Amino acid sequence: MIPPDFIPLLLQRIDIVDVVGAHVNLKKSGASLKGLCPFHGEKTPSFHVTPSRQTYHCFGCGAHGDALRFMMDHQGLGFIDAVQELARRAGLEVPNDTRSPEQRAQSEQAKLKRASLSELLAQAAAHYRQQLRQTPRAVEYLRQRGLTGQIAARFGLGYAPEGWRALSRCFPKYDDPDLENAGLVIQGEAQGERDKRYDRFRDRIMFPIRNVGGEVIGFGGRVLDRGEPKYLNSPETPVYSKGTELYGLYEARTAIRQRGLALVVEGYMDVVALAQHGIAHAVATLGTACTTEQVGKLFRFTEHIVFSFDGDTAGRKAASRALQSALPHLSERRIARFLFLPTEHDPDSYVREHGAEAFESLIETAKPLSQHLLDVAGEGCRLDTPEGRARLIAQARPLLALLPAGLLQRQLVGEVAHLARVHDTEVMANAAADSPAPRPGQGDVDDPRPRRPRAPAPWRPRGTLRAPTPEDQLLRLLLVNAAWWERLTPDQHDKLLQRDTAHARVLGWLDRTVADHGPLAWAALRPLLSADEHALANLEELPHLTMAALDAQAQLESPASDLDVLIERLGRTGFFQPAALPPVAQD
Repeated sequence: MIPPDFIPLLLQRIDIVDVVGAHVNLKKSGASLKGLCPFHGEKTPSFHVTPSRQTYHCFGCGAHGDALRFMMDHQGLGFIDAVQELARRAGLEVPNDTRSPEQRAQSEQAKLKRASLSELLAQAAAHYRQQLRQTPRAVEYLRQRGLTGQIAARFGLGYAPEGWRALSRCFPKYDDPDLENAGLVIQGEAQGERDKRYDRFRDRIMFPIRNVGGEVIGFGGRVLDRGEPKYLNSPETPVYSKGTELYGLYEARTAIRQRGLALVVEGYMDVVALAQHGIAHAVATLGTACTTEQVGKLFRFTEHIVFSFDGDTAGRKAASRALQSALPHLSERRIARFLFLPTEHDPDSYVREHGAEAFESLIETAKPLSQHLLDVAGEGCRLDTPEGRARLIAQARPLLALLPAGLLQRQLVGEVAHLARVHDTEVMANAAADSPAPRPGQGDVDDPRPRRPRAPAPWRPRGTLRAPTPEDQLLRLLLVNAAWWERLTPDQHDKLLQRDTAHARVLGWLDRTVADHGPLAWAALRPLLSADEHALANLEELPHLTMAALDAQAQLESPASDLDVLIERLGRTGFFQPAALPPVAQD
């Protein structure tokens, strides 16, 4: 039996565009892709694949489903065979549900727990909405902020009343532990307060946080008058992770697709105020810096993101963190830009004072990511001096390393090289080669001539080891150049993955990571690899693929032709040939 939790994991690890695109010629059409339906004859394309929802739909015959349904209906596979085929493509092993009855019961209990918390949060959201209607002071506050009842209803705004246990009117069983697990109630921890329970949110305008499916998973609360903190957010819970969710994405998803871009702002009120003025494609981070996971989620809805920040020092620091989160996801097709408002404004105040048209004009003139990267890298650098140009290169390297290998990275390396007055290859050269010259007293005292700093010796394996095999070299190249994994054919992927070897298991990890995060540069891929115990364990079986060896490989900037040479060498050995059939026994 296949564990029930495996199917959602499998569908997260694959892209329906790749699955369907292997059988249907798909072309970009707005937020989706379209082609001729494979389930009925037609001359005009009516078959649409939507990456953001990971589904397909034919407006001609009504065929609809996900990647698993497509494999079953189009390929004629049974459920088990379709799961196994998709798992093979994703580099996953289909597990048998060998859990004990107790473990199955625990898993089911955890699922029921999440459903229970979601239900409690939905009840709380309804309670807060009712309290808003009954509290003129809160309604007047929203009116003063320029918000109408329609926009408040669209975002489900509410009000948490004053009082320590106001939620007890909504939840008669106020001692229910799940109220605390949902982040609605706080249990006193201090001595003498262990029996004290009280509402987390009191006298605050409430902003429900919804996931993409529209379920309430948490809240943000803003004080009406003076008080600290101005914003209070739900804690991390089994249904809410602030580093992966975005406020307003559920409400903005349609507008993002229609407009073709997502606007990222810093506050809940910014999102609601912009929507009030007709700018409905804005979302907000949840009290933290913009994360790589949040950027990746947005790029499933659009290929164009504009980050809007206040023009003060804090806003520019937040923009730098957003830059680092966006870089690993960028490609020649994806665009990111940065908008800095005047220091006296945030999006809420700006749109109320100047109007939607003025704010839209700011969006149109937002700074390209390339220019923002050069500004960040060049901070504090005097480019009319060698020291300033060297500092520019040192500050640009870690940012450039976050970009996937490709045309965009090469363009930006060229821009930095031009500003620093060096050749392109110098920009990403081994930083260790830039170590200072020997201090006086070092080296040969009989030779007073200045010495050039020596580059570190290339990495070599210690001890007596066999020479690296073509498989070792291939894996080393693919790990530090993850984008090259997509250069291989499906047949080559199959041969490399369908083996019970450490090489194949590490490549399976790489395949899943590329599917989840895109073709990351080595600087971004390395921490993910270091954090995966199973991948590291397999890597330890390969003495030529230590982290030091991979770091050294990353500094070599190998051309893609090296990959072609290795594939050709493996092909000559018969590696990619079908396995021979066993001989037929003779009677």
